[in-house]
Amino acid sequence: MIVAIVGPTATGKSNLGLDFAQRVSRDPELNARFPGGVEIISADAFQLYRGMDVGTAKTPESQRCGIAHHQIDVLWPDAEASVAAYQKHARSDVEAIQTRGALPLVVGGSGLYVRAMLDVLEFPPTDPAVRARWEAQAEQLGAAQLHEILQRKDPKAAETIEPLNARRLVRALEVMEITGRPFSATLPRGEYWQPDTHVFYLTRNLDELDERINARSREMFSQGLLEETAQLAADRAHPLGITAQKATGYSQALAVLRGEMTVEDGIAATALATRQLSRRQIKWFRRDKRAVEVNWSHAGLEEQGRSFFAQARSQILGH
Repeated sequence: MIVAIVGPTATGKSNLGLDFAQRVSRDPELNARFPGGVEIISADAFQLYRGMDVGTAKTPESQRCGIAHHQIDVLWPDAEASVAAYQKHARSDVEAIQTRGALPLVVGGSGLYVRAMLDVLEFPPTDPAVRARWEAQAEQLGAAQLHEILQRKDPKAAETIEPLNARRLVRALEVMEITGRPFSATLPRGEYWQPDTHVFYLTRNLDELDERINARSREMFSQGLLEETAQLAADRAHPLGITAQKATGYSQALAVLRGEMTVEDGIAATALATRQLSRRQIKWFRRDKRAVEVNWSHAGLEEQGRSFFAQARSQILGH
């Protein structure tokens, strides 16, 4: 069995995951079923990176309540994260956790990473020469025209990719040229890798979510995001790579450090980028009708945690 708590940034997934894990260990029936307790697997693309703590809102080790966390701090910031590699390692974690008699709890908001771990999903081969050719086309024609090309070649795939997402458009066209198959044939089929999987989609009222995002953005800067970013940028052994530099919060912090914007401008830009990210995440997770939507409000963690646990417990035990 796998349980997952997913949803947009700043909804409170990490705290809910820890609360749920502790309640499982205190519940006689669930404790008997999972004597190894609960172990958490992160599904956050940027929490993979070592040293990127403040800007990714990692739960500090001292606050993890002794609960094992996986797929955190596994890459240096100059490495390029790979969804295929994440799938391989995260699934290995799942199987090891299950072997220990524990319950794997997936927590995160990176939609493709969640999908890669939980769903039947293949990763087609790559060809640098073919990719370079399509990247040149993207540069010359623009992403919108690439989307039109994909629309003609594979309408189903075009529906799943935003018209201005040049990176994904290039990948789709690359795969089609290499394999001779529609890119849509490699897309998820809505089938879980392990059938006994329970996904809970955590949501909040948008106004409340935006308040939380604005507050978190300010807290990140007050809690050392600029200092953390400066330290990462100065690391000659493992400097911030292209992917890491684009992470929300870090790209704005770098701009502040370069003197391109003030701290207040950096906070505002981070909040805006995070709100935009949250809307993309909401759009992504709402498409999956298998997930159980759990709406949080201003109520405290104790009350919400108790309510969520009752709901999840019922599903897990089949009541």
